[in-house]
Amino acid sequence: MLKGHASALHLAMYVLDWGLIALAAVVGHYGYLGSWSLPQGYLILTGVSLLFAGMIFPQFSLYKIWRGVSLAEEARSILIAWAAVLFCLFGFTFLTKSGADFSRGWISYWAILGWVFLLGGRIGLRLVLRSIRRWGFNQRQIVMAGDYALSREVAERLLHSPWAGLQVIGVFGDHLVQQESKTRMPLLGSIDDLEAFVNERDIDQVWITLPLKAEDTVKKIMFLLRHSTVDIRWVPDISSFRLINHSVSEIAGMPVLSLSASPMVGVSRLLKALEDRLLSALVLILIAPLMAALAVGVRLSSPGPVFYRQERVGWNGKPFMMLKFRSMPVDVEKNGVRWGGAKNKEATKFGAFLRKTSLDELPQFINVLKGDMSIVGPRPERTMFVEKFKDEIPDYMKKHLVKAGITGWAQINGWRGDTDLSKRIEYDLYYIEHWSLWFDLRIILLTVFRGFVDRNAY
Repeated sequence: MLKGHASALHLAMYVLDWGLIALAAVVGHYGYLGSWSLPQGYLILTGVSLLFAGMIFPQFSLYKIWRGVSLAEEARSILIAWAAVLFCLFGFTFLTKSGADFSRGWISYWAILGWVFLLGGRIGLRLVLRSIRRWGFNQRQIVMAGDYALSREVAERLLHSPWAGLQVIGVFGDHLVQQESKTRMPLLGSIDDLEAFVNERDIDQVWITLPLKAEDTVKKIMFLLRHSTVDIRWVPDISSFRLINHSVSEIAGMPVLSLSASPMVGVSRLLKALEDRLLSALVLILIAPLMAALAVGVRLSSPGPVFYRQERVGWNGKPFMMLKFRSMPVDVEKNGVRWGGAKNKEATKFGAFLRKTSLDELPQFINVLKGDMSIVGPRPERTMFVEKFKDEIPDYMKKHLVKAGITGWAQINGWRGDTDLSKRIEYDLYYIEHWSLWFDLRIILLTVFRGFVDRNAY
């Protein structure tokens, strides 16, 4: 029933969004101005916003099928679309010279509540659809075509995500051998049998599960289904690659598969920059007395400068000068440097204390404020060692897809100092793949409680 009335559901989503925008305007007016009744001018502006929403929201694919897509992606699209509506509203008030007629406080309340209400509406809709799908309704029937092992893996993922409402019927393929698995994956026939099965059964989608090199077989499947209106999707086998923020996008009308990309683009880059600059400025203000005391301690413990400057490699492989409180005598590296062996490196008595407590890292908040580093990210390495490790450790250079950090996922899990570098890179790449603002805040919080003093800190 839901499938047959998809257009009606889309109309209902339009009406729901319009109602939530209007409700946000009313609630915002009551919250800031103490009245549930909107004056005439406010009603007109609210009506204009509904017109803009009707034109703009579809451009950001807010009414596409979000089945199986993460809530975070939908929330981001809603935020950007709502911001575009507000931008058009500001332009409208500017052109009509009516900006002074409206309370800026009310507009601020409306802007925030609008996004919250729109997101809340989508969350509610998701919860309803998830409940329906968990009971076995509103399902999309899928058959796989291609590799059995990959088809089974895809089916297992869908089985553990019943809220997506995607039900796998079986797999078609040439020379397939059924493998032992907890997931029931019937063999339905060869590729040549696919067309007849799709036409006879109420199949919604065909998922092609073949590696990128199987171009001829993909073309064959597309040819066999040329008269069918079934949705066709390709799940290429890219499991042999080290994937970092992989995604599929459209550029200049061409589908582009991203295998390795930095998460620091667009809004994410802006949020990361705001997080770093605001927090580093706040921290530097709070620790200024401590920094001054440590500087005096370094100065009195041995002759030489307070800060130790060292070239490290950061974002996109570009070098920068990282700051630390000096913990060693000034001439300790006159005979060259080597990686590791931190326990055996000469340090002043005060410097040993700084290293053990990680207080020697505090000047790096200055690097963060300058934009050379981030508060959270993979620890940077010296240029000479980067040249060495990039050929010895798989995917070592991918740690430079983000800015280097003062603390990181590897460090709070104990991978620092002379610990296994390959293991550390695994944790760094995990951080890059799963980056979010909340992940950063979690790492910062864990650093406060267990990241300063560590048995591997020297």
